[in-house]
Amino acid sequence: MRKVVAGMQMSIDGKIDGPDGYADWVESWSDTFDLLPEIDACVLGRGMYQGYEQYWTAIKADPLSPLELSGQLPTAEEIEYADFALSTPHYVLSGTLDGVRWANTTVLRDAGDVDALRRKPGRIIYVVGGAQTVSGLLDRGLIDELRLTIHPLVAGEGKALFATIAGRHRLKLTDAQSRADGTISLVYAVGS
Repeated sequence: MRKVVAGMQMSIDGKIDGPDGYADWVESWSDTFDLLPEIDACVLGRGMYQGYEQYWTAIKADPLSPLELSGQLPTAEEIEYADFALSTPHYVLSGTLDGVRWANTTVLRDAGDVDALRRKPGRIIYVVGGAQTVSGLLDRGLIDELRLTIHPLVAGEGKALFATIAGRHRLKLTDAQSRADGTISLVYAVGS
């Protein structure tokens, strides 16, 4: 069975978005790029799909222009991820979405479809978000590993990562790294 890994960036108080609907404290989305060679499918929720598709398509189309949300130029890792995002199969988990514009993207109707995907041959399935998708898959026992990048910021208002979690989940810390930018990378095995 394929391993399912969820990766999220969050503030120290557990927020993944600020009050304006995005994580304005994240300078680069290169938190789990070391996994790229092992990933051959990505899953994301409907709420995240449109912004995700626009973000990575914009970088691929013009990697030398500042990004709309941050005003910053994309990092080398983000340019690499844009190539990855456009060539790797993506699955949007949605009970209501009729279709998607992005090539190489399929709509999955429910968590059972994610379970069926993990039973097919392949490498790691990477859950890129959002919060409700990660929580729902965690509650259904469909996430094997959580990779959290914790930013040194108390965000206050915003969307909490585990606001919709239904149950208690035991985690085992398998790796922790402090980075020069003040972030901490934590890797947890789920259900250990």
